[in-house]
Amino acid sequence: MIRLYRRRFVPDENIELKGDEILYHDEDILVTRWTVLRPRKDIDHGYSVYYLKEGYKISKMYDAADELVYWYCDIIDAVFDAQKKAYTFYDLLIDVLVYPDGHVEVADLDEFADFTEEGRLARGVLAGALRKTDRLLQQIYRGEFERLTEPITLREGYCPEISMS
Repeated sequence: MIRLYRRRFVPDENIELKGDEILYHDEDILVTRWTVLRPRKDIDHGYSVYYLKEGYKISKMYDAADELVYWYCDIIDAVFDAQKKAYTFYDLLIDVLVYPDGHVEVADLDEFADFTEEGRLARGVLAGALRKTDRLLQQIYRGEFERLTEPITLREGYCPEISMS
């Protein structure tokens, strides 16, 4: 069984995502269903697709009434430890939110700037995060967001067998 970890820099934490259920996994993507780790008023549960090579995670976030709040896109580095059969997803601070009305918002650039000024992450990691953000935004602006969310919409409400290829 594959284990999943989320490594964040703000706040500084590395958490095993024990409650996340893997719905699908191959060499390119990993799709999960989850509930929030800590109770929140705005978000209750959702689905995520990790684009392992591209470096982003796209999450469909629902409130407790099962209404779509927004799509939340994290810029990430995905590292797989074959010995431990575990993925660690490094949150690279920049986030892109896509609202149900199509409005797009880039968030947490202030945190990214702080890390850049303080030299807390390697220059290559910082540059990579900006390139990944640019690629994601270009796909959104070209009208390709639905294609990126398809791995979730195909699995929502189903309990497909887990593919561990």
